[in-house]
Amino acid sequence: MINEIKSDAETRMKKSLEALNSAFNKIRTGRAHPSILDSVMVNYYGQETPLKQIAGVNVEDNRTLVVAPYEKNMAPTVEKAIMMADLGLNPSSNGDVIRVPMPMLTEETRKDMVKQAKADAEHGRVSVRNARRDANNDLKELLKEKEISEDEERRGQEEVQKLTDRYIAEIEKMLKSKEEDLMEV
Repeated sequence: MINEIKSDAETRMKKSLEALNSAFNKIRTGRAHPSILDSVMVNYYGQETPLKQIAGVNVEDNRTLVVAPYEKNMAPTVEKAIMMADLGLNPSSNGDVIRVPMPMLTEETRKDMVKQAKADAEHGRVSVRNARRDANNDLKELLKEKEISEDEERRGQEEVQKLTDRYIAEIEKMLKSKEEDLMEV
């Protein structure tokens, strides 16, 4: 029973980390990285499809991504989808491939992006703490129904707290790395 509660809490905490990682990928640094386009959805024959399923995304140089649609006639649609994705990118097409230059980041833009990263990290921490709270409430419920002893409840809460500390530390590490990435000129 306690192990189920603990594993459920850990699963939720892992999902929080994955969501944070996804949010961090959307915050672009000055360098070109294919994951920047992960959130782009393209209208592929009437179906919204992730860009990476209909085109290859590669890094040409430090500042340019090259998007090569698997079907050449999809190039204009892909180009339009990248523009509409609200990532602040201006793709240009030469027919076969689409080049996506990464704009230079100003100091002010970098600071705004760091603020965004900190806000995303805080959402991640809150999510991890909510998983801890729910797990502790489940343990208290088991104690109230006399399915576990007070010692087992206390031990369970300590284990859940260790999980929480581990995931919060991981979030801090991710945030520090993202901040360094963003402030690098």
